[in-house]
Amino acid sequence: MDLALGDIREFLTLLEKEGELRRIGEPVDPYLEMSAFAEEAVKRGGPALLFEKPFPGHLAQRGLSPEPVAAELGRPPEVVPMPSYEPRASSVPVVMNLFGSKRRVELALGVSHLDEAGQRVRELLDLIKGPGPAGGSLLSKISLLPKLQELATIAPRVVRSGPVQEVVEEGDAVNLWNYPHIVAWPGDAGAFITLALVLTKDPETGQRNAGIYRMQILGKNTTAMHWELHHGGAAHFRKAKRMGKRLEVAAVIGADPVSLYAGSAPLPEGMDEFLFAGYLRRQAVELVRAKTVNLEVPAHGEMVLEGYVDPLEEAVVEGPFGDHTGFYSLPDLYPVFHVTAITRRRDPLYLSTIVGPPPKEDYFLGHTTERLFLPIVQMVMPEVVDYHLPAYGTFQNLIFVSIKKTFPGHAYKVAAGLWGLGQMSLQKLIVVVDEDVDVQNPEEAWWVALSHMDPQRDVKFFPGPLSVLDHAAAEWAFGGKMVIDGTRKFPEEGHRRPWPARIRQDDKVAELVKERWRALGLP
Repeated sequence: MDLALGDIREFLTLLEKEGELRRIGEPVDPYLEMSAFAEEAVKRGGPALLFEKPFPGHLAQRGLSPEPVAAELGRPPEVVPMPSYEPRASSVPVVMNLFGSKRRVELALGVSHLDEAGQRVRELLDLIKGPGPAGGSLLSKISLLPKLQELATIAPRVVRSGPVQEVVEEGDAVNLWNYPHIVAWPGDAGAFITLALVLTKDPETGQRNAGIYRMQILGKNTTAMHWELHHGGAAHFRKAKRMGKRLEVAAVIGADPVSLYAGSAPLPEGMDEFLFAGYLRRQAVELVRAKTVNLEVPAHGEMVLEGYVDPLEEAVVEGPFGDHTGFYSLPDLYPVFHVTAITRRRDPLYLSTIVGPPPKEDYFLGHTTERLFLPIVQMVMPEVVDYHLPAYGTFQNLIFVSIKKTFPGHAYKVAAGLWGLGQMSLQKLIVVVDEDVDVQNPEEAWWVALSHMDPQRDVKFFPGPLSVLDHAAAEWAFGGKMVIDGTRKFPEEGHRRPWPARIRQDDKVAELVKERWRALGLP
C-alpha cells in the first residue's frame, strides 16, 4: 500500500472495495443483537459489519424481551450491581468485527502478509542496535542516516485542528447515552465501551500511554475505567494516587486502524504507541490538543471522551463482563472516569467489539502481535525459532515455543526468559519443543511434546504473576505456572537411553505419489 490509511473511513472504503465489509441497512438492536451478529460473523469467517440503523428496542418490537441475567459468579448477589443501560434512539452507525480476520488486519497494516510487518519491526530493532560491534565505524553510522531521517518523519505531530473536534459537547451537553453503546452478553452488568484507545500521561515524566481498556457506562457522564494491574494506564493511575492528584484521560473511539492496533500491542515500557503506529504505517499520526485536558488526541478520530480519574475518590463495582477468557470476569473495584467533554465529527461512526469464547476478533489482533513481536523475543533469546499462542489459550494460558537446543536445561532457560518479557510474564503454561516442530500447528506441537516428555522429570512448577482475569488462581493475579520440556533430552537431563528418530516419508517418493495421485484422478 502506497499511502497509509488516514482514518477509519478510509479503512472501511478499502474493506468495501475488497469485499470485506457488509452494510446492514435494517434496524439492529445494540442490546445483544449486534453482538450476536458479530459473533456469527467471526464463526463464519464473515466480513466487518456496519450497522447503519441502531434501533434500541428492536428485539422487543419483534416479540423478544431478553432480560439481563445475573451471571453465576459464586458471589453474594449484593455485590453484583444492577445493569446500567438507558437505551435511546441514535443516528450514529456502529462498526463491528473490523479486525475479525487475518486478511483485514493485513489490509489495516498495508501488508500482504503479517511477516512483512514483522520484518519492519526487525528493521527497527536493527536500527536501535546499530550495525557491527558496539560503537561501530563512522561508515556504518553514516549508513543509518536514511533510516534516522525516516524516523523523524513518522514521529507523531500536533496539528491545529482536525475533524474529531468538529462538534464539542461540554457541561450539561455531555450525555453518553446519546451514543449506541452495546450490551454484548446477557450476564453483562450493562453497556460497555469496548474499543476505545485510552490515553494518559505519566504524572511525573509526561510519557504518553495508549491502551485499549473497557469502560462500563455508569451514567450520563461517568464510566468505570477497567485498568488491569499490569497495564500502562494502571501504572499512571497508581503514580497519580501516590502524588494525590487527578489523572487526565482521553478515550478515543475510532482512531486510525494502525493506531488502534498499536494500543492493543504490549510495547516495551517507554515506547510511544503513536510513534510505533507511525513507523508501521510509514506516515506520522496527526494529533490535536484536547479541549478540556492536557492531552493530544488523534485529529482524524471519530469521537473523543475527555475527562479525569480522581484516585482519591472511592472506587466503584465494575462488571460482570463477558471476557476474552470465554467466562464472565468477576465484579471488582475500579476507578470512576468523569467525562468533561465529548468532541466528535459531525457524523461520527461508533466502533465496538465483543470478546468471549475464542476465537473472537481480539484473537486476530493478538495473532498480529505474536508475529510482529517475534523479532523482539529473538533479540533477547536468539535460540527461539518461533512461538505460537493458540486461540484456546486466550493469550494467558498457553504458549508453544520452538528452540535451537544446545545445552541441558535450555528449555527452562527459555521459559524463564519469556516470563521476564512484559505481558509474557502472565503466561500460565509454556511448552518448549525442538526447532523441527511447527508450533503454528498446535496438534503437531502437542503430539511431539507429549511424546518427548516424562511427566515426573519434564514438568516443572513455579509461582508467579497471573492475569487478573484468571479465575482459577487461588489468589488474585498470583498463582502457579508450569513448563513442559518437550525437547529431545540430553544424557545430563536424566535420559541415557537411545532417542528415536521421527518418522518421515522419503521426499522423492512423496512427490512422485502426489503427481500420480492427480494423474489417477484420486479425490
